Amino acid sequence: MAGSPFRSPTLRALRPLGFGADPGGERMARIRRSPHFADGVFQNPGGPARTRPSGSARDFAKVYFDKDSRTRRAPQGHIPVHPTTLADISRPPASGLRLTWTGHSSVLAEIDGHRVLFDPVWGERCSPFPFAGPRRLHPAPLPLAALGPVDVVVISHDHYDHLDLPTIRALAGTDTLFAVPLGVGAHLERWGVPADRLRELDWHGSTTVGGLTLTATPARHFCGRGLRNTQHTLWASWVVTGGEHRIYHSGDTGYFDGFAEIGAAHGPFDATMIQVGAYSEFWPDIHMTPEEGVRSHLDLQGGAPAGVLLPIHWGTFNLAPHPWAEPGEWMRDAAGEAGQAVAFPRPGEPFEPAGRLPGEPWWRAVSGPVAHPWRKSRSTGDVAGTSKGDLDLAGER
Repeated sequence: MAGSPFRSPTLRALRPLGFGADPGGERMARIRRSPHFADGVFQNPGGPARTRPSGSARDFAKVYFDKDSRTRRAPQGHIPVHPTTLADISRPPASGLRLTWTGHSSVLAEIDGHRVLFDPVWGERCSPFPFAGPRRLHPAPLPLAALGPVDVVVISHDHYDHLDLPTIRALAGTDTLFAVPLGVGAHLERWGVPADRLRELDWHGSTTVGGLTLTATPARHFCGRGLRNTQHTLWASWVVTGGEHRIYHSGDTGYFDGFAEIGAAHGPFDATMIQVGAYSEFWPDIHMTPEEGVRSHLDLQGGAPAGVLLPIHWGTFNLAPHPWAEPGEWMRDAAGEAGQAVAFPRPGEPFEPAGRLPGEPWWRAVSGPVAHPWRKSRSTGDVAGTSKGDLDLAGER
């Protein structure tokens, strides 16, 4: 690839395996033909998005390395992981749809007789190196091999907390297919996934796996794993449609008006899996707050509460300055105010969106006090669905 620091075979051989591979050949030619690729990079919907922290580095460092802030960014005890067993996920879901959040953005979706695994990360760190980078705050609820056969693995983009080298290498030894955004297949092929098991899609492209249709849909984010960010691999959200059910996985994204368009084309959804953690005022274009997450879900559902929202991308890794438990608290308030059904499973706890939803605020048992700055504009009593007991347990000050 022109301009790549790894053009020669010698330099390419020295590249850490965790960095993956740059697209080349016909793959790169296909990327250049994409209507979403211009000026040498993939473009975001809604115009350019800031992919680096805004403001001064000094201000960001002051917030990120503040002693009190660092303490609040981790749980104060062991996260209550559900001891998932094969029995939990071996019998078919009575309703035809069951979701198991295993932490961060990893979800096993059992839908209409098929099994879809989104953004599986079983590694100890989201990093190219086993000795550095953010570590898991809780163990994986069960070994990867204990999941049983998976029909298709869906990847939203190539960041380390979504595309995990040890997990992909383990799955490469199975018969599963991989549905990935355009360009991401280069990483997987370097890690041992045969080309004939890849379904590599541009936005609005679809593929079928058994009785399912998987469609890559737009998101507002960015990509990159190596020493420099070439923006040569696409990022995506995903729609999975079965004979009876429809689900949506947001991947990582900032809020944008495209959610309504996705909902109009593919919804409404029985369940959405929406990124609501690792947000910050330093990068508002590429991650959503819980309030924006609820808004995106409503957009996807045609503007009114419907289906079930599963918050993802929180609780497992420390990736932003906000308190560890804040996404859970904020989501309870935002969803309650909107009248939207939301599920709060412990990592590894299966549930059926059509059945009883897990709703206990389990994080409170291992969290320090959480301030609620989003409530400043209204009185405590105006927060729908939140009792006085909730406020006390949350450590409101």
